[in-house]
Amino acid sequence: MNELFPGFKLGKATRDAYGEALRDLGREHDDIVVLDADLAKSTKSSLFAEEFPERFFNVGIQEANMVGMAGGFAACGKVPFISSFACFVILKGFDQLRMAVAYPHLNVKVAGSHGGISPGEDGASQQSVEDVALACSLPGFVVCVPSDEHQMRAAVRAAYRHRGPVYLRLGRPKVPLVYDGEPADFEFGRATRLREGRDATIIANGLMVAAAIVAHERLAQEGIHVRVLDMATVKPLDEEAVRLAAVETGAIVTAEEHLVHGGLGARVAQAVARLHPVPMEFVGLEDTYAESGAPEALLRKYGLTADHIIAAVRRVLDRRGNGAR
Repeated sequence: MNELFPGFKLGKATRDAYGEALRDLGREHDDIVVLDADLAKSTKSSLFAEEFPERFFNVGIQEANMVGMAGGFAACGKVPFISSFACFVILKGFDQLRMAVAYPHLNVKVAGSHGGISPGEDGASQQSVEDVALACSLPGFVVCVPSDEHQMRAAVRAAYRHRGPVYLRLGRPKVPLVYDGEPADFEFGRATRLREGRDATIIANGLMVAAAIVAHERLAQEGIHVRVLDMATVKPLDEEAVRLAAVETGAIVTAEEHLVHGGLGARVAQAVARLHPVPMEFVGLEDTYAESGAPEALLRKYGLTADHIIAAVRRVLDRRGNGAR
């Protein structure tokens, strides 16, 4: 993974940070209960289980029942965090997420691990490329895709503070450190401007934030200066940050480890169309599933690298017609 992100130090996987933050929160708040669908060692909720076995429930391979149980815990005043692979908890549990969590607007926190195609060798059956779109379609849900271990820890704490359902997407591989430490000002619905630029804006989340920064550095060497926004929260979207990007830079590229349909790019495009239309390009998985392979190879094959972001920036500047400003 290092060669895709030159200049970055690899930190922990966001799933590791999730487990550590959840354990730490458990020490502070005895209303937290944790449920897992027989994947605690993979989702890292096992860290909570080791310290608080009386507040941990392994429900077995039955994600739908786990969601229903979480709704019951929340209705009784507990704060349930439930975890499984993203493709299992969102896809298999969707009806229950709709009726037992979203419809009654209960205080359930959902952690979907192994998001995107970077789980690599696990193959398409365990790579989640639709989860963000599905989670965004649930009324009242906050949907967040942190970019590194530090932001994930902040997001877990924000999820506890938030009253209502939250979906956090976790990743399997170690990822580049975007932040020096846990961002104290993190909050749902607010983007972070990581790099300045006036010629275009790259809006990214998750693993693609580091790729966007690499793209920024390479383009700057050519005299093209792009703004980089970390849009960790896909819903609610920071529409003011999007509006300013459109007004001030005149072109936008989105980058996400997800299908281009229904995810970050689609939500940004809705805001752009309503607030200030500008040319846009979208970096993400096209209308396909991925396959089994090394994470680096898959990210290259399916167009999720800094090189692909750079190409998208060039296209969007060409479409604008006046190049770099």
